[in-house]
Amino acid sequence: MADKDTNANVTEKNDTRIAASSFSSRDDVSDNNDFDIKEEKRILRKIDLHLIVPLWFLFMSSFVSRINLGNVRLLGLERDLHLKGNDFNVALQVFFATYILFDIPANLLLKRSRPSFFISGMAFCWGIVAMSQGFTTNLGGLIAVRALLGTCESGFTPGAVYLMSMWYQKHEFQLRFNIFWSAGILAGATSGLMAYGLVNMNTLAGLAGWRWVLIIEGLTACTLSLITVWVLADWPHQAKFLTAAERQFWSKRTLNDLGGHAKMDKLTKATILRTIKDWKIWCGALMYMSVGTSGYSTSLFMPSILATLGYSGVQAQVQSIPIWVVATVVCFCVGILSDRVKHRYGFIIAGLTLAMIGYAILLGQGPLPKPGGPPMGLPVRVRYFALYAITSGTYIAQPVVIVWLSNCLGGSTKRSIGSAIQICFGNFSGIIASNIFSPRAAPRNIGPYATIIGLLCLCGFLSTCFAIGLVAENKRRDRGERDHLLQLNEELGDDHPTFRFSV
Repeated sequence: MADKDTNANVTEKNDTRIAASSFSSRDDVSDNNDFDIKEEKRILRKIDLHLIVPLWFLFMSSFVSRINLGNVRLLGLERDLHLKGNDFNVALQVFFATYILFDIPANLLLKRSRPSFFISGMAFCWGIVAMSQGFTTNLGGLIAVRALLGTCESGFTPGAVYLMSMWYQKHEFQLRFNIFWSAGILAGATSGLMAYGLVNMNTLAGLAGWRWVLIIEGLTACTLSLITVWVLADWPHQAKFLTAAERQFWSKRTLNDLGGHAKMDKLTKATILRTIKDWKIWCGALMYMSVGTSGYSTSLFMPSILATLGYSGVQAQVQSIPIWVVATVVCFCVGILSDRVKHRYGFIIAGLTLAMIGYAILLGQGPLPKPGGPPMGLPVRVRYFALYAITSGTYIAQPVVIVWLSNCLGGSTKRSIGSAIQICFGNFSGIIASNIFSPRAAPRNIGPYATIIGLLCLCGFLSTCFAIGLVAENKRRDRGERDHLLQLNEELGDDHPTFRFSV
């Protein structure tokens, strides 16, 4: 009888807590009715203007600085710096070594800072360092500058993901993140276009054209940072472009989207343990790393791959531009559809499939055509189409992978650490891409293409496991199998029974 009474009391307490939890959530929703839909959209446009627009320009600058060696490689960099063998690949790899190392610390610093100062300060620093690339005279100098560039850029992408996730609801985040991500895609076209235009500055002030490309791209980043420090949004409770009532409304709005009680805002031992034990974060990190290898391969080696189709250095820059433009349009459309249907998994699988078709074409393309020689293997237009499929497919899946994990993390601290871990591990893909596309593999690149197909298959498998795991967990919560967690005296984040995962 005593056991039955105890169980009844525990059940009653749980029911009371759940009821209180639901009641509190309804109260918050009721408070949000102070603003109608029209006013809500007006506030959303103001936020987009102060958040997405400045971050878009900064991300383009960041990505251009990250990948511009791939463009200037064909314009004389290797010759002037006397690079041989794998020297160029080493210069690419050192960027990712320091970039990975400082991802998580930078995001924790961002949480304690004003984003407008912190992010704009990073941009100014990477602009100075990016300009320095144009003055290097040997491999040692290039490696040192690239390592420093990775340090300066390390906190930007995870910081931008974290900052945006604190402003937007789950199913309005994907479109805005894809708009942000499109800057990285267009960076490929912009970098190629700038390389094509600025190479004509060859010998100006005694500097080679490729040096001017790097100098001007770095100077652009510094200029942007001086603008964004004044316009970039800080945290919702600090937003000066919103009224006090609007700030309060928006904070409640984002909290309700998480289920009302999915808080994990303090950095404690319990928070750290819950974060590092969360299988979702590690699965999401591996998903991003596996698809990210394809992303970095196209970003860093697109001009070199186009050169194998018979295009000259300058022609390769021009031919890459429409590929990036098409990928940008596709990325934008997927962002709209994914938010509208409130679904992530299917878009990842579709993107991976399209990219694998492109790699399969290049893998089986046959002998490469020789300049001035007869056609060999697959027609050039088919190989060129493969690059469209690879790039568009990759950039369908890659941004969805990032947002999907962010949607599934509750609480500002957990989201900060989780996003940083995902981006950190994901950038190992830059090291993988830099290694597999070695001079030994060129020009057919059979090994690199086969490796990436394998990694894309791995991403598909992990995404399927991720989706199955989320559906199963949602069902457990619907059955009340996680209600016992309400007895714990700690912030639960997305472990809170009222939180539901997006699939």
